[in-house]
Amino acid sequence: MPAFRTLDDVDVKGKRVLLRVDLNVPVQNGHVADASRIERLTPTIIELADKGAKVILVSHYGRPKGPDAKDSLRPVVAAAAQVIGRPIAFVEDCIGPAAEQAVAAMRPGDILCLENTRFHKGETKNDPDFAKKLAKLGDIYVNDAFSVAHRAHASVEAIAHLLPAYAGRAMQEELHALRRALLDPERPVTAIVGGAKVSTKLDLLSNLITKVETLIIGDGMANTFLAAQGKSVGKSLVETDLIQTARDIMAKAKSLHRQIVLPIDAVVAAKLAAHVPTRVVAVDAVGADDMILDIGPHSVEQAISVLARSKTLVWNGPFGAFEVEPFDNGTVAVAEAAAELTADHRLVSIAGGGDTMAALNAAGVTERFTYVSTAGGAFLEWLEGKTLPGIEVLQSQRTPADTTA
Repeated sequence: MPAFRTLDDVDVKGKRVLLRVDLNVPVQNGHVADASRIERLTPTIIELADKGAKVILVSHYGRPKGPDAKDSLRPVVAAAAQVIGRPIAFVEDCIGPAAEQAVAAMRPGDILCLENTRFHKGETKNDPDFAKKLAKLGDIYVNDAFSVAHRAHASVEAIAHLLPAYAGRAMQEELHALRRALLDPERPVTAIVGGAKVSTKLDLLSNLITKVETLIIGDGMANTFLAAQGKSVGKSLVETDLIQTARDIMAKAKSLHRQIVLPIDAVVAAKLAAHVPTRVVAVDAVGADDMILDIGPHSVEQAISVLARSKTLVWNGPFGAFEVEPFDNGTVAVAEAAAELTADHRLVSIAGGGDTMAALNAAGVTERFTYVSTAGGAFLEWLEGKTLPGIEVLQSQRTPADTTA
């Protein structure tokens, strides 16, 4: 991963700093339901304000087709001010006279949030003219929103060509974690990949099989691999059209001397519902009317044994239908073991993805992992080996405007 510039490389005192954040957080009945992303942003915002910058928050929210009150950032700003512990002013647009006047009235240390960038079509089109109007409001650009780094949008990519661009502290931490995960990891490396369907994780599996020593596959994805081995999976979710693809992935792993670990037993039930009658069966003994909904105790022991021999863990996706009890037991047990190994300094554990974060939060182990990304699509695309526009521009941007630093 090429070098990128951070806040250590710039003097922000008195400067207008356009800080790209991700305030696209869940809101229910006008209140923020999960402030995790805001909490991650707090150190960068506080540092910039305390160093005398005029901090201008730039974010999208939802997927509006144009200005729409239900997609306004105003209620999020109120929650952010509480989390940060500082007042945050708000302006009804992100470009134009209103935004320019609000920025002109700022004093060093002030924090201002612009309205939803996606109220303008130029944002998602990565429009240079829209980016110029945004850049007019700042002297320096700081990106602290890894979760949108996979989007070639104006406030993520185009603007970083117009102003001196730097990574914020949350972005810096994320990139450091990603380096430890796959680019420069302690070996051996194990990846846990779960999810309902193989089809959504084909690129991920193809990339990881070349990067890790062991790949543990769980959740509905594992059913397709079990079927590829000729095992009956009953009424379980399975992608019959990808059975040959699963065989190809296993063959590739064998040729590369990589290990793929599949469940050896499973928790089955007649249907997916809370507290239904369940049985634990070997994967060779799944009945015609059974649905595989979680890994069994022997599979849990197998996964934990693999982790005990590993130095680095990359985790994306649960082992079963963790949202419904008791089918969360497998994910929780493996997560607790990974957290314990991490606490004992025997494992570097890095996880990400919406379902993964929800599962680790439910298991109560998030704080004991080395790093848990709040990014969804960006984390997954990075694991897939794809170039992220928002990261690439931070690594390559070298403009004459660097003299402002």
